[in-house]
This record gives sequence, structure tokens and C-alpha cells, in this order.
Amino acid sequence: MTAARYLCLIVPGLAAMARWRPGRDGAATLLAFVAAAVGIAALGEVARFAGWYGFAAVDGAFRGLPVDLWLGWAVLWGAIPVLYRRFVPLPVALGLLLWLDAVAMPALDPLVWLGPHWLIGETVGLLLVALPAQLLGRWTADRRHLGARAVLQVAVFAAVTLWLVPSVAFELGDGSWAHLTGPSLFPLAQVGLLVATPALMAVREFVVRGGGTPYPWDPPVRLVTTGPYSYLANPMQLSAVALLVLLAAGTRSATLGAVALATAAFGAGVARPHEHHDLEVRHGERWREYRRSVRDWRPRWTPYRAGPPAVLWLDEGCEACRGVWRFLERRRPRGLTLAPAHEHHPPLWRSLYADGGHEERGVAAVARALEHLSLGWATVGWLLRLPGAAWLAQLVTDAMIAAPHMAAPLSDTVLRNSGDRDSARGSGCRTTPSSGCSTAR
Repeated sequence: MTAARYLCLIVPGLAAMARWRPGRDGAATLLAFVAAAVGIAALGEVARFAGWYGFAAVDGAFRGLPVDLWLGWAVLWGAIPVLYRRFVPLPVALGLLLWLDAVAMPALDPLVWLGPHWLIGETVGLLLVALPAQLLGRWTADRRHLGARAVLQVAVFAAVTLWLVPSVAFELGDGSWAHLTGPSLFPLAQVGLLVATPALMAVREFVVRGGGTPYPWDPPVRLVTTGPYSYLANPMQLSAVALLVLLAAGTRSATLGAVALATAAFGAGVARPHEHHDLEVRHGERWREYRRSVRDWRPRWTPYRAGPPAVLWLDEGCEACRGVWRFLERRRPRGLTLAPAHEHHPPLWRSLYADGGHEERGVAAVARALEHLSLGWATVGWLLRLPGAAWLAQLVTDAMIAAPHMAAPLSDTVLRNSGDRDSARGSGCRTTPSSGCSTAR
């Protein structure tokens, strides 16, 4: 049994080392390996519960899964097919993995015991673990499908932060998932969502504004200073540490609390100098100017803005839009111009936010504008733009507040109802970051 464990680690390891090269391919391989490792650990929990397969009680195991077998399996499902992708297409790779597992797993008895439906578990594992790991690794290596690979990265990093790291901490130290049951679970989840929101919006900002992902070897090609980055230089690290602290409190784990402190120390002492050097080399004075105004761990209350102001186009003939105009105008947004939608060409059917080639429409446009006010209102805007929340908010707005319509100059009916043109237009002001309010005619 000992020899089988060694072979399960050494053979895949040698196959990976024979092809591994530093650079983007190596980074993509590492990412696929981590994705496969997390997925295999989770699959082991499900397989034990479903009776698909299990492992003999041996030393050097994590929650019943022998660590050497776990690592070799992750190399096989994650790293190797990415390294050999030029020669082995994805469908062929998955077929070979299925065949190899079908041959190897019965041969590993008594290290591995198999239930009557273990092939179902294998198929589930290939579809839900090996396939996503391969897509993530191949897309990262070949710079394809930016949005999809960012989503997969978020899933992997979230699983590592919220499940794998806490589970290891509980195995080696104190704390338990059992403490999360009961009435405390729902409020803890709500606070967790609030804490995670800046990180999720930062990832989205990397994708839509920077053209990259959070993975250090797949970074944005453009400097990102908008969204959460207009308030804080490292929102993802801060959210990760805060989530670990929250989980440590909820699971009563001092070990996990120590992990959170170590994570913060690593970010400040190890990752920070490397990241700063890389960004300074790639972006020069723009980066230095940004860092003079935005800190790593302590957020600003008002946003940092550089470059031309963004524009929010609002329909003056819509009462709800006029209310939004007045709301924003009273709070003197930074780096935002408010403009009548009927002046936009081509005609608009929803509110439009435009900033440096990036556009948002409808509720998302207004949520974007909130980022120009303060940290509190920006957080509201980020929550509104979360996946699902933005769709629901837009649906409610269209049904109950203002249906999509073509923007046009104020009608005579609106003028009669509102008294005069200036009051209907919110005093006819176009707000600019420099002058605050100037009459637009």
C-alpha cells in the first residue's frame, strides 16, 4: 500500500515536470492544479456520503483522503492535461482520464474501496472537477474567454478561502462547522455577503475596465482605479481577511483567526512589494499618483478620480430620473457630469453611464453614479450591481417605477404639472466636478 501511494504521487509528478515551463503556461498549470485539488477534496466528501468510494485509514490523510494520493490526483486531473493541451484536445483528455481511473482505482485495493456505483462518482468528478479545472487552465494559458475564466477563478478562490482553509484549520487546530448551525447562520451570511461585495466588484472591475483577472500571473493590462479601487488599493485582500475573521468568530476557531492574521501579514510583507514593483514598472507615474492618494488597508471616504469625468445621462421627462438627478446633485459627486438624456445620440431608452469607453444602463448606471459620492453610497451601488440583484432591481424598476422609453425633451404636460421648465429640470443644471453646477441651455 505504501508503494502504491508513492507511485500515485511520483508518476504524475514526473509527467508534469517533463513538460512544465515557467511563465504563463506554468502559472495556468498551477491554477488548474489548485482548482482540481479543491474539487477533489470536495468530491471526496460527497463520495463518502454517497457511498461511491472511500479510502483506507492511513497516516497522512486529510479528512480521510491520503494527501499523497490527493496531490497526485490533482496533478493528473489539473496540471498534466493543461501542459499537454497542444497534443491532447480536451474531449480526448477527459476520455483518457476516465479510462485511466477506471483501470487504476480497482487496482489500488485495499487503499481505495469502491462502492457499486463508483463509476457514477467518477463521471460526476470529471464533469464537475476535471472539466472546470481544464477550462480554467487552458483559457488562462491561451488568454481566452476573459469573463468566464474570471468567474471560475472566483469560484476556486472562494472555495479555498471559505471551505478548504477553514477545514484544514479545524483539522489541525480548534473550531468546527457545527457552530454555524442555528439562528446565527443567516445574519452571519448577510454580513459575509456585505464583506465580500467589494472583492466581487473589484474582480468585475478588473475584467470590464482592466482586461484581466485577480490571478497574479493573469493581471489587468490597464491600470484600474475605478469601482472599489477608487477607495482602496487592495479590496480583495481586505475582503478575504475580513471573511476569515468572520468565519473564525462564527466557528469559534482561534486557529482560523491566526490564519487571518498570517494572511494579512503575507499580503503586507510579501505580496505588497512584488505587486507594487510590477505595477510601477507597467504603469509608471499614473500608478505612483494613484498610490499617493489611495491606501492599501484603510479606505478613503470620498473616491479618487483621475482623467475626464464620467457622464450620467438621465431623462428629464421622467419623474424618477429627475429625483435621481436632484439626489446626486445635492451630494456634489466627484468626477461625474449629469446630462439630459435627450441630448444623447443615438436616442436612449434607459439611463446611461459612460466613463472612458465603459457603459452601464438602467439601474446599473445609477448604481455606478453612486460610486462618485462616498464609500457608504458606493457600497449601496455595489450591492445593486451584484449578479442577480441588478437584474431584479431592473425588473422592479421597469414594472413599477419607469418602463423603458425613448428620452425626449420635457413635454408640455410635464411643464404644466411641474410649474415651469427650470423646476421640472431640477433647475436645469449640468453638474461638473469642477464647477459644481452650470446652467445648460
